[in-house]
Amino acid sequence: MLSPPPIRAMSTPALLALLLGEEAAKRLAGQSLIEVFALHAGRTMLNEIHAGYGPQRTLEACKELMARALAETMRLGDCLSDPATVRDYLRLITAGLAHEVFTVLLLDAQNRLIDCVDLFRGTLTQTSVYPREVVKLALERNAAAVILAHNHPSGVAEPSTADEALTRSLKSALALVDVRVLDHFIVAGTATPLSLAERGLV
Repeated sequence: MLSPPPIRAMSTPALLALLLGEEAAKRLAGQSLIEVFALHAGRTMLNEIHAGYGPQRTLEACKELMARALAETMRLGDCLSDPATVRDYLRLITAGLAHEVFTVLLLDAQNRLIDCVDLFRGTLTQTSVYPREVVKLALERNAAAVILAHNHPSGVAEPSTADEALTRSLKSALALVDVRVLDHFIVAGTATPLSLAERGLV
């Protein structure tokens, strides 16, 4: 028996079909995820969850759809004017991981999201980050600015000396190609992600 595809690899229609069934997914076809969640939040979404899937996979599908809806919001508006959405998005995609991941949010000149890339994956306690690869990615996607993020599986959000040094190094490298570093978030468990910009470290 073939194993089901990873949740993050599934299309949005397939995720909706997994959760709500084929008929409900067809009814929602063509609507943005923002509209889907606005229509169903607190009312029918949980009542319409399609039977036949384990609770873990159902929760993973819900989490992935929520992350995609938040990403859609960030593509429509200035990420700097809505830091709560950025924090919620980063917490959804990285909190709970057993390994460190270094993520780059690529933004256009209006600070709208172009893409989100998990650029480096590490171990339980560290990730090797190469500034050259971050610069290369920013240039490939024609980004005007970036928001950096990584998680601390330990659950402690405080930045280390290495985190601060990495932020300075990336800011200097990206400045050479006119890409601004707007913030660097540290995600630790379910707590509010810590902003290095708010600490005056960006």
